[in-house]
Amino acid sequence: MPVSRLLLEVAAAALVVTIPSAGSAGSPKGNIVAAAQASPDHKTLVAAVKAAKLVDTLAGKGPFTVFAPTDAAFAKLPAGTLETLLKPENRNQLTKILTFHVVPGQYDAAAILRLISQGGGEAKLTTAEGSQLTAKLQDGKVVLVDENGGVATVIQADLLQSNGVIHVTDAVSLPA
Repeated sequence: MPVSRLLLEVAAAALVVTIPSAGSAGSPKGNIVAAAQASPDHKTLVAAVKAAKLVDTLAGKGPFTVFAPTDAAFAKLPAGTLETLLKPENRNQLTKILTFHVVPGQYDAAAILRLISQGGGEAKLTTAEGSQLTAKLQDGKVVLVDENGGVATVIQADLLQSNGVIHVTDAVSLPA
């Protein structure tokens, strides 16, 4: 077996883990917003989605692929950043950041790995915000590189929902 195929298979196996409260692979329980609300690790994301008035959009038909930063990921932002973004006067900036984590269409881990392989080691994903996230393998894990060079690692994948799929990340990605 070629080394690149073996790496993809190892990465795919490592990605397929679930959060029971947020739904699991193969058993959609609700929409993306409901899953985030049920997750103990996404309280900040839910508050941000509400502040940006994106609940109806992300609960809509889709399909969407959402790269969902954990509360710990939001905590890594510089002090005061989140509080500033959650203010009503900063709603447009918050919306831009949140929609940068959404890719129209449903891309499970296998599809992302295929795109990385077809792209010669990286896949450009156009976000709902209009910019690109670059997915690639790093140390056997899928990482997302934002337009500023920031890196977020997918730590849980394939949380299938009725209107798409959630992949949990360990960092907040930022558009340029």
